[in-house]
Amino acid sequence: MIRRLVAALFACSIVLPAQAGEAVTPRWQSEAVFLQPESVLLDARHQTLLVSNIDGQPLEKDGKGFISKLGLDGKVQTLRWVEGLNAPKGMALVGDTLYVSDIDVLVEIDVAAGRVKKRHEAPGAKFLNDVTTDGAGHVFVSDMLTNRIHRLADGRFEVWLESERLANPNGLAVIGGTLYVGSWGVMAPDFSTKVPGHVLAISLKDKSISDFGGDAPVGNLDGVEAMADGSLLVSDWMSGGIKRVAADGSVTPLDPLGPGSADIGYDAASGTVWVPMMKDGVVRALQLRH
Repeated sequence: MIRRLVAALFACSIVLPAQAGEAVTPRWQSEAVFLQPESVLLDARHQTLLVSNIDGQPLEKDGKGFISKLGLDGKVQTLRWVEGLNAPKGMALVGDTLYVSDIDVLVEIDVAAGRVKKRHEAPGAKFLNDVTTDGAGHVFVSDMLTNRIHRLADGRFEVWLESERLANPNGLAVIGGTLYVGSWGVMAPDFSTKVPGHVLAISLKDKSISDFGGDAPVGNLDGVEAMADGSLLVSDWMSGGIKRVAADGSVTPLDPLGPGSADIGYDAASGTVWVPMMKDGVVRALQLRH
C-alpha cells in the first residue's frame, strides 16, 4: 500500500527538505518502483547506482530477482537491467565485473554487456548476503545462516572462515588488512534477536576475530561502510536508520529512517550515502554533514 501511494504521488525522484540540526541532509528519494531493494552500490566508472531487487522470498529460487540502474539524481535509468537471478543481495565491483550474492551462489556479471557470465556455487551455503573485495581481486561473501565467510580467490570459491563468534554475519567491508563484519546477532527462526549484533574486526592475515568498539549491542546490522575518520557507517534493518560506530565504542544515530534500512552504498568523496528501503521499494540519498 505504501509503495502504491508513493508511486501515485511521485512520477520521478523527489528532493527532500533538510531539517535544521540533523546529522545528515536528505537529498532525494527515488520512485517506489523497486521490489524489495536489498543493496545499493556506486559504480563510479559509469557514474550510476546499481540496486539489487529480491522480488520474493529471500531464500526462494524463483528466478524473479534482478539488478536495476539508478542515476545519481535519483531517476531510474533501467529498472530490469540484469534479470534471471533468484534473490540477489550484496554486491561488489572488481574492474568491470559485478559480483552479486544469490542465496547459495556468487554471480559474476559483465557490466559492459549487462549479462551474467559466470556463477560460483558455494556448497553448504544457505543465505549468502553481503559482498566486498580487498583491493587485490579477492571477493568475500557472508553467509548469514551458517556463520561462515566465503572467499573467491584464484577462481576458487570456498569457506574462508567459520565461527559462532560471527553471530549471523551480514554486512562486510575491507579496510587495509581488516575485514569488518556487521553482525545481525544470534537470531531465532523469525530473524528476531534477544541481543542485537555489533561490529567485528577480522584480520585478513591470521583470521583472528575481535570486537570493534566493544561488544555492546548496536543493532541488527546490514550495511557497513568505512568513514575517513576511522569510524564505520552501519544500517540497522530491524529498527531502521543509519548509525556511526566509532573505534572507542560510541554509537551515534544519524538518521532514523525506518525498518527495512538495508545494505547501504557510500561515496566518501561527496559524503553521500544511499539507503535501499526494502519495505518501501525506494532508495533514499542522504548527505552526511562534514
